[in-house]
Amino acid sequence: MTIIFYDIPSSVKENAWSPNTWKVRYALNFKGIPYKTEWIEYPDIEAFCKKLGIAHTSLKADGRPHYTLPAIHDPRTGVYLSDSLLIAEYLEKTYPDAPSLFPHNTLGLQWPFNDLYGNNLAALWSFSLPASCFKLNPPSAAYFRETREATFGKTMEDLIPKGEEGVKEWAKYKEGLGKVDAWYAKTSGPFLMGDTVSWADFVVAAYIVWLRIIWGEDSKEWKDITSWHDGRWKGLIENLKKYETVV
Repeated sequence: MTIIFYDIPSSVKENAWSPNTWKVRYALNFKGIPYKTEWIEYPDIEAFCKKLGIAHTSLKADGRPHYTLPAIHDPRTGVYLSDSLLIAEYLEKTYPDAPSLFPHNTLGLQWPFNDLYGNNLAALWSFSLPASCFKLNPPSAAYFRETREATFGKTMEDLIPKGEEGVKEWAKYKEGLGKVDAWYAKTSGPFLMGDTVSWADFVVAAYIVWLRIIWGEDSKEWKDITSWHDGRWKGLIENLKKYETVV
């Protein structure tokens, strides 16, 4: 029975672009679980989730529930579930005979990894959010622009750091990734657990793949990232390339 995977479409060739949904796509492909994607535009997510009884993942500033993707429906169990990490935990428990996302009983250690990794990405958002907006389909682009501009108090165009500020902010992003590189350097590589793939690698790779998609492989930004830290990030996603299938 095929899992239904709910993702957000875009105008790029791959269609899939969001780092949060890429985490789950990696996980499904890695575990070899049959699935098919249904594409939901941003402004339709809340009504769609309410209709199917998919829980909200957080609260908005005014206290109203906030509904997000990724989400899945597993016809085998009848479960509807949102939030990438909760989905990963569900897949691990429900399909234990497939390759493990949390090998050697490391769920407790990997659970906080997303936040730990995200703490090093603060300088990235002002570059990557506008680039993402420009790659979305019109309905999602309008929603993305309105909500993010309300959060940052700037237009998408003005959010992008320019000139010397841009150089400094880009260097801060490189420095943040350098801290993550130091974690990887503690192992024999190429993964965080040495030669063993785990959920943490999918978290890191999801954000790297996102940047490749929104900027393109010929962009200066992508060439910078793939040259940093002795090619760590290029090597990581090349080693995970087999799990990039979009179906």
